[in-house]
Order: sequence, then structure tokens, then C-alpha cells
Amino acid sequence: MSFEVVEEHTNNLLGRREAKLVVHHEGAGTPDRLTVRKLASEHFKAPVDRVFVKSIATRTGGSSATCMVEIYQDAKSADIVPAYLKNRMLPKDQRVAKKKTEEEKPAAPAAKAPKPAAEKKAEAKPAEKKEEAKLAPGKEGKPPAGKEAKPAAGKEEKPAAAKEGKPAKAESKPKA
Repeated sequence: MSFEVVEEHTNNLLGRREAKLVVHHEGAGTPDRLTVRKLASEHFKAPVDRVFVKSIATRTGGSSATCMVEIYQDAKSADIVPAYLKNRMLPKDQRVAKKKTEEEKPAAPAAKAPKPAAEKKAEAKPAEKKEEAKLAPGKEGKPPAGKEAKPAAGKEEKPAAAKEGKPAKAESKPKA
């Protein structure tokens, strides 16, 4: 596995070097972040804990990956790196899973509140279904009278209101 530095830029404000690498990996899969991190730390002569791989991109079927790498001057300037990126730099068995930490904390208090509400909803639904079932066999071909009257009234009111407003505008501006 070989690589070449395509671009390198020094960002003095953030205390880091930003580099774009092309890693050639013929006959093998896309290199993981740990491998690219080790290659970059050896090339730039920096400790591995100050090298962060922002991205690795390989074109479909390609044998070279474009990698964006940041190399920090000291540990203090490396503190601006977000926790999720630091987590990505760890081996898979050492990574902290975000799901586990979120589920453990709110699961205990949140689990108590939704259960009574869910039970109330579950009890209300069967009661409604029983009432609808009793009404439906008696009136098989017709829906309940209340449901027919509401849409019909709504349809009559809207066109009437629209007709009152439109003729005044239509009379003042004929279109031809």
C-alpha cells in the first residue's frame, strides 16, 4: 500500500496542517482510518494521537482512496476535534457506542411515563371499535348520518362565499 500527498496546507489559526492524500490499495479493500492514520503519522513525523482522518473516499471499483487528514501541532490544539471524530479514530472494540449511553439514562424515567398512556390508548381503541361494530351492521350500506351532513354543509358554504367575492372582481376586470 502506497500513498502520495496531493495537497498540504498549514492552518496557523487552528494550529494544524491539513493534507489531502491519495492512498493506492490495489488488490485490497479501502484502507480503514487506523491504517491511514498510521501512514500519515509516519510521513509527517507526528504522534499518532495528533493525527485525525476526516474522510476517506474511494470511487466505485477504484484502487485508490482520497483521504483528508489533519495533523495538530500539540495536544492542546487537538482539543477542538469533536468527540465523534476522536471516537472514530479508536479500534472498533474500544469505541463508545452512542446508543448505549442514550438508552441507559433516559430509559428508566421515560419508560414509566409512556406505559400508562399506552395502556389508556389501548383501552380506548377497543371500546371505539365495539361501538363502530354495533353501528355498522345496522346500517350496512349507509355511513352514519352525522358524517354525511358535515361535508355536504362545508361544500355548500365554500362555493357560496367564493361566488360572492369573485363576481365583484370579475366584473371590474374582464379578461376578454
